[in-house]
Amino acid sequence: MRRLGLVAAALAGLAGAPKPSPAANLTAVLEAEIVTLDPHFIGAYITRTFGYMVFDTLYAPDSNFNYRPQMVQGHTVSDDRLTWTFTLRPGLAFHDGQPVRAQDVVASLQRWATRAALGGRLMAVTESLTATDERTFVLKLKEPYGLVIETLGTMASPTPFIMPERLARTPGTERITEIVGSGPFIYSRADHRQGDRMLLRRNPNYVPRDEPADFLAGGKRVMIDALDIRVVPDAGTAAAALQAGQIDYMQYAPFDLLRNFERDRRITVQNFTGAHMFTGHYRLNHANPPFNDPAIRSVLLRLVDQAEVMAGFGLDQRYARTCQAFFTCGGPNESAAGVGPVTDPSIEAARTALRATRYNNEPIVLMVASDLEAARVSTDILADRMRRAGFNVDAQVTDWATLLARRTRREGWHIYGVHALNVDLGNPLTNSVINFNCQDTGTAGFMCFPRLNELYDAFARAPDAASRRPLVDEMQQIIYSQGVAVPWGQFAQPAAFRSNLRNMIPSAIPLFWNVEKP
Repeated sequence: MRRLGLVAAALAGLAGAPKPSPAANLTAVLEAEIVTLDPHFIGAYITRTFGYMVFDTLYAPDSNFNYRPQMVQGHTVSDDRLTWTFTLRPGLAFHDGQPVRAQDVVASLQRWATRAALGGRLMAVTESLTATDERTFVLKLKEPYGLVIETLGTMASPTPFIMPERLARTPGTERITEIVGSGPFIYSRADHRQGDRMLLRRNPNYVPRDEPADFLAGGKRVMIDALDIRVVPDAGTAAAALQAGQIDYMQYAPFDLLRNFERDRRITVQNFTGAHMFTGHYRLNHANPPFNDPAIRSVLLRLVDQAEVMAGFGLDQRYARTCQAFFTCGGPNESAAGVGPVTDPSIEAARTALRATRYNNEPIVLMVASDLEAARVSTDILADRMRRAGFNVDAQVTDWATLLARRTRREGWHIYGVHALNVDLGNPLTNSVINFNCQDTGTAGFMCFPRLNELYDAFARAPDAASRRPLVDEMQQIIYSQGVAVPWGQFAQPAAFRSNLRNMIPSAIPLFWNVEKP
């Protein structure tokens, strides 16, 4: 009852801002508060979720991850595949009433490319990107490039959302101060109270595509008056509010409450598979001895038991699986290359392997994120297994923000656990574990393997999936032979929502078009 009282207090007192009838609103609690609203500025998942509501993209993947036109009506390609001509569909307008022009697209892509790995790669092979009239823009390449459409439609974060040229002229190193998109929902600063709630209103002037909604592609038809996003940091409080009918949707259902939700007919648990699952990794500091030695890093490959980690979450096989493929299981880049060391985990085998290295009982600092359940549990399990294998482990508990600051330093840490969505990890060019290779950054643990960069470039230029297959195999062979990082399992973080909601799109990125609330 105390939780219900707390959430009632948190959800009360909203009379200060104008809003439509509460019955026409869908009330949601997302993974975190939406703080950064500039969709190009940061790669945070919560900002990407906001972006898909308020902005739009040129192309978008459907549920089979085929990239389909979204803002674009169509495109043509020259015979030499160097000149790509795109035409915007008619009727597109920004929330300030101005039409979406090709000039807006060009400026938006140029800004986004300064912040995104895929965008930077495309611009590196671009000779020119110009608007030839209000609805037409032309991309001229220096050489054929195999991922043009996949880049323009990528859902990797930061995502290539389109904004007005006047805002897109803001340098990528600075945040835009006005939020104007052309998407199915409208943001207004007057409807946003930080630390409390954000109201995104249905865009009455949005012209959806004719096709049915299909994941991020197709017609984005909004059936509610507003999306009412509440800030409720405590997951238990949010869960109680969902059961009481005070909110309609909870992005991350707590693992320990899944069975309770499944038994409650008023609640639907939305499970995710394949690309919509998360994969966890232990990221290693390649600069800090003794983990500058690949032989010592590789001991962890023999040590980590993914099944034990998944069991530690209390998840059954519906929500979790082991996966040795570095670029995720169930995706186009799944590979079995080099997986030998991770297929048969054994503390005894790891102990034997460690004794054969030059490890001299140096303290190994594990950073444990106390405020991320999956990262905390997985790292606690690793600490126990490492001690049993003979490592001198110093597990240091911290919050996630402090961990992110600490990982930028070469000293003071060796390992931390983290997880990311398979939609990002499944592509080597957007895989956050490795895509800052040789960039002297803690994001990639200060790793540097020049051959990987050569393979990334070849992957981007390959004309089709068959040509990319041997490149993926070689990448994975290097990653495992050098102990670059260690996966600890693939799992879903199910959403939960009131069962009266109809036609929720199955997506790990919360999507609120198509859904109906009686």
